[in-house]
Amino acid sequence: MENRERIMQCAEELFYSRGYDAAGVQEIVERAGVTKPTLYYYFGSKRGLLKAILDTKFERLIPELESVVNRPGDIRSKLYELGGVYYDFFREEYRFYMLLMALFYSARENEAYQTARPYYEHFYETVIRVFKDCSWELGNMNGRQKQFAISYIGAVNQYLVLSFDKKTGKSTVSREQVRGIVDQFMYGIFS
Repeated sequence: MENRERIMQCAEELFYSRGYDAAGVQEIVERAGVTKPTLYYYFGSKRGLLKAILDTKFERLIPELESVVNRPGDIRSKLYELGGVYYDFFREEYRFYMLLMALFYSARENEAYQTARPYYEHFYETVIRVFKDCSWELGNMNGRQKQFAISYIGAVNQYLVLSFDKKTGKSTVSREQVRGIVDQFMYGIFS
């Protein structure tokens, strides 16, 4: 494994287990077995390192989400597919997913939140497009696409995060249970 990847892997583990603010550059480089100048050469700063981790993970996630958004289909099938993408990503990248949730709920002035914010915005805009594209099916949404997207993402994220078993490092939820969350969400929209 190259130094760059090893630094990113060690930083992600420390950011996940200790929090972005609590994980220091010295601790990251010691764990990675490199020097500070090596970290700065690749990333410029701790914030640059976080950005590189976000770039790498979202580089994989966003195209999968875009694929769902761009396919024809009704709202229920698209939300099932999005839920499946979240579920698969969570199972494969649970540390990053949990780190992302922590960053999302950090103080808005925090460097980590400011770094992650553009990724969240792109992510939410992608899901908002699902509701915009399916507005024909949902009737007059009166501009509630963003509200629906936030509610949907919140429901799925909370379900996945709360299903995480720290002892095993795995989710206790199945893909079918994620579909059940989508059904509950859809019931709320149409009731």
